[in-house]
Amino acid sequence: MADAVDEILAQWGRERPDLDVWPMGIIGRVARLQLVLHRELKDFFAGQGLETWEFDVLATLRRSGEPYELTAGALLKAAMVTSGAITNRIDRLEAKGLVERVRDADDRRSVRIRLTSRGLSLVDQVVGLHTANEARLLEALDPADRDRLAGLLRGLLESLGDTSPR
Repeated sequence: MADAVDEILAQWGRERPDLDVWPMGIIGRVARLQLVLHRELKDFFAGQGLETWEFDVLATLRRSGEPYELTAGALLKAAMVTSGAITNRIDRLEAKGLVERVRDADDRRSVRIRLTSRGLSLVDQVVGLHTANEARLLEALDPADRDRLAGLLRGLLESLGDTSPR
């Protein structure tokens, strides 16, 4: 069975047989897969009344452990967006009653972003559904293929220096 990338590779093979285009086979598929998964996840989160970025912020706070709070700087590193974007995101989540800003007890100049009880309840409800949805998206892979693919992707990410979630 052929996919869209096979057609692209065949076109390059016909037009530029002097090029070894094997990297396009991998990077092209990863890029296309990212687009497909992004669309699927966006649709899933919309069905939960959330934007993908909203879930990302809520999940980052939730997995940080009690009291489910981080500095804006730590959220900024985790989200890999501009400081203005993270401020906007926090503002929007605060307006929805999902997070609150609290003064750091140890450093009064610092503000921490904390899940509200409503935010905690929402992320705890959605994360199980999200995990089931991701499993659905990967159901074409048997357990051995999932493990092998995860290992290959881990190795590639490590080789490119992506070893920390923050």
